[in-house]
Amino acid sequence: MRRSICVCEPNAALAGAIGHWKFVYTTANHLPKGTKLRFDLDSHGSELEWQLPQTNLKKKENIIWAEAEGKIFAATVVEHPQKKTTSYEFTLPTEVKPGDTLTIHMGSLIGNEPQKGNLSQKTVQRKRPFTLFIDPKGKGDYKESETFYLDVRGNVLKNLRIIAPSLVNRNKRFDVIVRFEDIYGNLTSNAPPGTLIELSYEYLRENLNWKLFVPETGFIALPNLYFNEPGIYRIQLQIQKTKETFYSPPIKCLPEAGLSLYWGLLHGESDRMHSSDNIETLLRHMRDDKALQFFATSCFESEEETPNDVWKSIVQQTAEFNEEDRFVALQGFLWLGEPKEEGLRQFIYAKDNKPILRRKDTKNNSLKKIYKTNNPKEMISIPMMTMGKETCYNFADFNPEFEKVVEIYNAWGSSECPAKEGNKRPINGSRHGISETPDGSIIKALNLGHRFGFIAGGSDHRAIFKSLTENDQTEYSPGLTAILAKEHNRYSLIEALQARSCYATTGERIVVGLKIANFSMGAEIDTKNRPGLEFNRHIVIYAIGTAPLTEITLIRNGKTLKEFSAKDDHFEIAYDDMDPLSQIVLEPENRSPFIYYYLRVKQKDGHIAWSSPIWIDLTTRSSPIQSGTKKMKKKSN
Repeated sequence: MRRSICVCEPNAALAGAIGHWKFVYTTANHLPKGTKLRFDLDSHGSELEWQLPQTNLKKKENIIWAEAEGKIFAATVVEHPQKKTTSYEFTLPTEVKPGDTLTIHMGSLIGNEPQKGNLSQKTVQRKRPFTLFIDPKGKGDYKESETFYLDVRGNVLKNLRIIAPSLVNRNKRFDVIVRFEDIYGNLTSNAPPGTLIELSYEYLRENLNWKLFVPETGFIALPNLYFNEPGIYRIQLQIQKTKETFYSPPIKCLPEAGLSLYWGLLHGESDRMHSSDNIETLLRHMRDDKALQFFATSCFESEEETPNDVWKSIVQQTAEFNEEDRFVALQGFLWLGEPKEEGLRQFIYAKDNKPILRRKDTKNNSLKKIYKTNNPKEMISIPMMTMGKETCYNFADFNPEFEKVVEIYNAWGSSECPAKEGNKRPINGSRHGISETPDGSIIKALNLGHRFGFIAGGSDHRAIFKSLTENDQTEYSPGLTAILAKEHNRYSLIEALQARSCYATTGERIVVGLKIANFSMGAEIDTKNRPGLEFNRHIVIYAIGTAPLTEITLIRNGKTLKEFSAKDDHFEIAYDDMDPLSQIVLEPENRSPFIYYYLRVKQKDGHIAWSSPIWIDLTTRSSPIQSGTKKMKKKSN
């Protein structure tokens, strides 16, 4: 039985390259005059996707047309009925006999000038499909289809990305991954012949003198590196021919063993794909391309956004990808409740094979019901966008068992405090977007005595966020979450989140440290065990940026206690807060007096990091000092 032949000319494209693409179809069947053909690019025409061509042959640039039996004929734009993507429909002006060819062109009519042609997608993809649907009867009833495959490969080498741990211990070996990337972040081996790269770093050992070639795979692992002395390091790679130099994010070498620092994303999607489209590809992209060490899915709970079959796939794939010491994958979903009372939040499970909790179900239509039927050791509930008007959470029903961390930032803005109080990246929406409301201020919640750590989310354009790009909503860089944990596995990361041992950044891998009396971020200390804290709090601060640091702000009780200036990319200081504790404590209703501190770090490039707070409870002498404090405050008022 003869089969039709589908050939792409050329059969490969470079990511983001402009070219003239031919799809040559040699039919095994008779196609009569009037046959309808629908050609689908599987693209919405977004920035990263394949460029959508024009159909007007008079334009001559970036157009699509077909050719058969020496006749050129134009296309009309139609929509793919299932995928809702742009397709192109042709009507044959002449018959095409078996063995004859039909060619679909995408490019330029001006002498096939490639620079005026059609732009390929900016992401690499093996066997990228283009589908041709055929209806010989000419009624638009497409039952037959043929597929063309074209490889999209990495473009010219532009960047060397060095993936290294942020915290290491002295004399302890670690591995580094080097990714050879094009301008779009794709792996590539497309470099001039003989390109040689030299590896070095500060305090280089004499016996380490590595020269690297660009591998065919586009990445290489450098094993068993270690540092002899504590300090701050950056691994350096230099292309010898051009002298271009690339640096790793900062690596802090500690004098003795401590917690390890892991980077990842608990809420957010890729700008290239969504979990509902292909969860396996998304997880692979986050693990390999983004070099994240943990990732939680964050689909919306509604059946429209996440059908049961999609959730089933998410459950299976997160379990499959979860791998100790490499990549921790977590099951999570977003749940939108009543504004102010419940708000928007993400539920993350500590174990596999858990159900998605749909709000339309009676047993899951309120937070109180969900908390009543679930175990706080197996589920974390993360309030997010708490200062967004439609997503607001006012913390009135704050549940300290489930709500161990709060999203202080995602690409739509920060909920730290209102813009008028100095928010560096406020939620800023037009009349049709999401505006801020002070009811959900994180500082306000902390001052009321609620205790939680900080995480950051990434970008999100689904469900309630879907229309924000069209409504001039301010969108910032996607954030990152850092977790300080004992080990790189699911149990240890969940345990660290529950201990608030984490912090947030606006997307850069800024290393931040905050300690008080040797207690790290997330800790609760009471003066009963540390009575000296009533008179002096010895605070150790360090920050290591990916760019020069400009502001290091120590915040106490929601206000700036001390602002340190910095010019370099690293900063470290010990500071003593000697204000008498009894005079500065907060005393909200039904809580013991307390204070809290956290750190906010800003870089010259505008990126920010927020440490989780540390709390100190005044419990040494309860009634005399506390009542005296109240009288003193009342008198001052």
